[in-house]
Amino acid sequence: MKRGPWISWVTIARLAPDGATVTELAGHLGVTKQAASQLVDEIVRKGYAERRPHPEDARARLVVLTERGWACTRAAEEAAAEVVGAWGVILGEDSVRVLRECLEGIAAYGPVRPVW
Repeated sequence: MKRGPWISWVTIARLAPDGATVTELAGHLGVTKQAASQLVDEIVRKGYAERRPHPEDARARLVVLTERGWACTRAAEEAAAEVVGAWGVILGEDSVRVLRECLEGIAAYGPVRPVW
């Protein structure tokens, strides 16, 4: 299975708030636990995340962003803000606000189903 670079970004975005377990990531991405584990291995190997003991479940590991992962998150948010800012110039701020509200209504937080 070939994954595009965006799949790691989707994973990093899910980890950003408070971290997640591999099981939670699998559910969020709509993939098997094995596929999510392989993806976590990849982003850990690249230095974007690390595994830590879960604070509430001794059997689980929590995957959290490293500083490099947070830097990636900030860079992506800045790039997205730049693009949306350009939309405001073209469409007007009120139209962009309505567009954002519509998109939030159909693409609420999770689960994300990647297509590859």
